[in-house]
Amino acid sequence: MFFLVAGEVSGDMLAAGLIRELRKRYPEARFVGVTGPRMRAEGCESLADIEALSLFGISEVIGQIPRLLRLRQRLYKDIVRQRPDVFIGIDAPAFNTRLEARVRRAGITTVHYVCPTAWAWRAGRTRGIRRAVDRMLAIFPFEPDFFAAHDIPVTFVGHPLADELPAHPDAAAARDALGLERAARWVGLLPGSRGAEVDRLGPLFLEVARWLVRRDPSVRFVAPMANQRVRARFEAELERFPDVDVELVDGRSREVMRAAEALLVASGTATLEALLAKTPMVVAYELSGTNYWIARSLNLIKTEFVSMPNLLAGRRLVPELLQTDAQVPMLGAWLYRLLHSPAARAEQIDAFEAIHAGLARDADARAAEAVAELMEARS
Repeated sequence: MFFLVAGEVSGDMLAAGLIRELRKRYPEARFVGVTGPRMRAEGCESLADIEALSLFGISEVIGQIPRLLRLRQRLYKDIVRQRPDVFIGIDAPAFNTRLEARVRRAGITTVHYVCPTAWAWRAGRTRGIRRAVDRMLAIFPFEPDFFAAHDIPVTFVGHPLADELPAHPDAAAARDALGLERAARWVGLLPGSRGAEVDRLGPLFLEVARWLVRRDPSVRFVAPMANQRVRARFEAELERFPDVDVELVDGRSREVMRAAEALLVASGTATLEALLAKTPMVVAYELSGTNYWIARSLNLIKTEFVSMPNLLAGRRLVPELLQTDAQVPMLGAWLYRLLHSPAARAEQIDAFEAIHAGLARDADARAAEAVAELMEARS
């Protein structure tokens, strides 16, 4: 029996692929846990929905602490009562690592899939992680060395998205699928998937679009909207820019990335998807004043870069313009260069292709193999 607790949509995807591969090795196995729709489609019994862990922002999490503590206690009792062969926490480290520590103390083997970003901030968390997990499954190649240095057993399995997405995307097909004119010069605007991000970055991205179209009237803009709430906020902002024409698309962000010649994208998971789409990008981000002050005052950020392309490349491959550096002329100038300089485009695209090849490792199968090896070693 396998007990899995996944957090967020990405965790549902990872867990579903892992369940599918584990079932090949253990056809009679039972899968139980906190699930999303993909996990349930693979036959995982649901004790709670993944939405229970999909929280954003400090204020939202604080308000939900009593409920989360009750859920964690209930899951712990279920796990100890059912005694699974392995407990697998997928992402959601704030919730899962504490649950894993208790489960491991109860004598149950634990695996955590997706390394917490202790390498980026709050490195002191490694002590708690070391007590919580028997094996960590890493999706990025720079993670094993960090965790191994803290005596945490870790296996690099690769990234499932790199297995899923094509090595050479078809931009023309993506434009056709979205109903975008093939011959136009499209720039994708991706200001984030959360309302607060769109409130901060939406106006900035539209100012950049205005700056760019004044210098190159041939440029067209397309923006994927994560949900109707985000779309309403962005549309309200767009009314202030009657001279900027933006095609809004509901969802379908990956197709937008493939269709565009260049992207202006908020720092976050979208930068990895943009890399895998092989579309040159400029990355921008702006924290709220309070969060930025906290991050600077406590020296929380431990890495030179914040965007995944630069972390994976180990160098400043794509422009990162954060906080006060995220100014309209600078962002616009970088985008203009990516549209008009074949050398600048090729530098990013060539590196993206190499990174993609390094991440595509048949992650689902490798993750299942690591879990199976751990079970056999402990049997």
